[in-house]
Order: sequence, then C-alpha cells, then structure tokens
Amino acid sequence: MFRSVRLFRGLELIPRHRWKPRRFSASFRGASCLTRCRGALHPLLLLGPAFCSSHSVNFRSFLVSAKALEGSTDADGASSPVSVTTPAHKLRIRFCQSCGSPTNPIVPDGDEKLRAVCTVCGKIHYENPKMVVGCVVEHDDKVLLCKRKIEPSFGLWTIPAGYLEVGESAMEGATRETLEEACADVEVTSPFAQLDIPGIGHSYVIFRAKLRKPHFSPGPESLECALFAPDEIPFDSLAFSSIIVAMKLYIEDVRAGSVRFHYGIINKRPGSSPSDPNGYTLDNHIPS
Repeated sequence: MFRSVRLFRGLELIPRHRWKPRRFSASFRGASCLTRCRGALHPLLLLGPAFCSSHSVNFRSFLVSAKALEGSTDADGASSPVSVTTPAHKLRIRFCQSCGSPTNPIVPDGDEKLRAVCTVCGKIHYENPKMVVGCVVEHDDKVLLCKRKIEPSFGLWTIPAGYLEVGESAMEGATRETLEEACADVEVTSPFAQLDIPGIGHSYVIFRAKLRKPHFSPGPESLECALFAPDEIPFDSLAFSSIIVAMKLYIEDVRAGSVRFHYGIINKRPGSSPSDPNGYTLDNHIPS
C-alpha cells in the first residue's frame, strides 16, 4: 500500500538517483488503496502537515474520496455510510487536459459531487452542459427541415441546429447553423423554446425565423432540405426527442392561433434512443 504513496511528486522519501517517474497503479485509482486501511491510521497522515500543505489539492481530493467510499464512524465505533451526491451522467473526462494523465472520479474537499480529478497533478476538471441552438424557419405557412447526413440519427429529419460556438450569441449561432445546414439566410423573429435535457447535459435554445430570400439547399451535413406543412411533418422519422417536442409545441401553437415561448425539461428514459418518440417525458412545461 505504501508503494503508491511514494509516487507523489516532490516526496523526498526516495533518493533522487533512484526516482523513476511513473503513473499511479491501478490499485490506487479511485483511492482504493486508501480504503484498504479501514480502522488504521491513513499512511498519508504519517507524512505530516508539511506534506499536506504543499500537496493540499491531491491530499484533500484523495482523502475525501476515501472517506466517501469508506463511510464514517460514529461515537460507538460503528461504521455508518456517508451520503455522496452522484452526477446525473457518467463523467466523460478520462484524461487530464493539462498533463494527459488519467483522471479518477473524486469528491474534492468542499464539494458535494464527483469530479474528474487528475491522478498526477491533481487538477479538477468540471463538466458543464452544452448549448444547442437552432431555428424553426417558417415560409408560406410551412417549416424548413433538414435530413441529416451525419451521425447520430443519419437520414432522419431535424430543424437546422447545432452547438453554440465561443464568441457568438445564441441568436448568431442559430442563424449560422441554419446557413451551414440549409444554405438559408434567415432573420430571427422571436425566441420559441428552451428545452433542457439534464441526462445528457444539453440545453436547446430555439428561435422562430423567416427566410430573407426563398432559397435553400442542403449543406455539407444535410442530405436534403424541404418545407413541410404542420400536418405533413414526419414525426416517425424526426432525429431527436428535442425536435419532436419542439415540433409538437409549435403545431399546438399554430392550431391555437398564437405561437408562444416554451420552457420545459426533457427527461430521457434509460436506454432509449435519441429518436425514440416514446423515450422521454416533458416535465415542468411552462408556456408564456
């Protein structure tokens, strides 16, 4: 167990001429080696306060992780579990963006969620949701849809949409995506919907827009583009649950004679495909 401890950089327990840099062994991942010393003094604590202060990020991260895995001990010496908040999705950052070393899911000191923490330099990597922006493009009482030429959902229909880029507003990103996917120059007329999908870390911001000129054609990521009347929209071959929800809300508004702004949370059912029409629920829907 103490073999893993000596791998901390800066630890002066081994002469320099015998030091060989190496990655943490598999036994150290997830602070598993620390959890083996249940009922005994942590080996890291033997190194004293000087080590703890100079390597506080690494020390605190691994120590908190070990406590979360082991549980706490009450006044009678009985072990009781410690509640740890788990993420809504599996952490995707597997390697440190600073030094390239593997990361482990650890609850850092002062935090309550698992984070991807580098096993070598101790850097904490945070995963944040991605914003997807797009347009419901209206022309002659019809809606412009694009058939996808790329995965996921190759060959299925969607509104022109994509990830927001750094340095642009949501509206700028939505019009850019429309130009790229449908070669259509559009003017945004109003916001239409914000649809959050916490399970996959996506937030959709969708605008209503109109064609500046009645011209469109498939872009590099589209097989074809076409205008659909509300009752012609191919719901059995729409690409994503977010697009299914957006089109249903849009049709309801058109039939009611007033298009509103909508907020809602799409909760995906475990194991459902992106285009499964029954693989989700729309919760907390707030029209305004």
